[in-house]
Amino acid sequence: MTAEAATIELVKIIPAQCALGEGPVWDHRLGCLWFTDIAAAQLLRLDWPSAALTRFDLPERLGSLGLTDDPAQLICAFASGFALYTPATGACAWLCKTEPDYRGLRMNDGRIDREGRFWAGSMVEDSTLAPPEQATLYRLDGESATAVRRGIAISNAIAFAPDGTVLYFTDTPTQVIERYQLDPATGALGAAEIFARLTGNAYPDGADVDAAGRLWNAEWGSGRVTAYNSDGSRFVQIELPVSQVSCVTFGGADCNLLFVTTARTGLSDEALAKEPQAGDLFVYRAGVTGLPAPVWRGRGRRR
Repeated sequence: MTAEAATIELVKIIPAQCALGEGPVWDHRLGCLWFTDIAAAQLLRLDWPSAALTRFDLPERLGSLGLTDDPAQLICAFASGFALYTPATGACAWLCKTEPDYRGLRMNDGRIDREGRFWAGSMVEDSTLAPPEQATLYRLDGESATAVRRGIAISNAIAFAPDGTVLYFTDTPTQVIERYQLDPATGALGAAEIFARLTGNAYPDGADVDAAGRLWNAEWGSGRVTAYNSDGSRFVQIELPVSQVSCVTFGGADCNLLFVTTARTGLSDEALAKEPQAGDLFVYRAGVTGLPAPVWRGRGRRR
């Protein structure tokens, strides 16, 4: 950590050993963190503060997820589309398929906005099969998915300002985090503005916003989480002992913990020997307060 991050304290490392940990969401009703190991096609539940970890095998790889008005059910962006999933039973109720036939694309990062719409984007994982327009950012209004933006390589960093008027987004290989003005009533986006530009081996990945409107972004490849003020200036930076930092979210009873997912995928045996905690879940006391995760406004309980 930098001296600037003196108020940030490492609380615990959960030995999750995910191939590709992603998509953390805190559920204040159940006192648990949900996240996904995309490569293993597993959903994980971390009960807190007991740190008990439960794994659920999934019908498909899971890119991202969100809460619904039913605590027993999650809204999920699976590899091929959107569905309601019930962890206790394994029931999966499909809403719409964004990729019904595999074309080298799968769904990836996603978040629910302040009005209860689920935004999730796809990514290119096989460029030899992907269509010319490449991947897409979708907005799930109820049970209907609208294509908001195309021509994407890897959708990431989807997050929303506390008042719901700004969407953050990145196409990871560009190393640029974009900011869009968002109409909370309609979900319409304004033109893209450059919010932050990364350099070197730092690639913007998953993100969350704290109560003061700062964007906390996982930087894949750099071993860092960087928090940005609303004007794009750097607020604080956390150095992790692993290089592939994938996503962050706030949680805990007081919403003052920062949960950070990481990954092992693609690392050589030599790299893994140097990063034995790659794939683990890191928990920090962040010195700031986050916001409760929004709930999807579509109707659940389709089982």
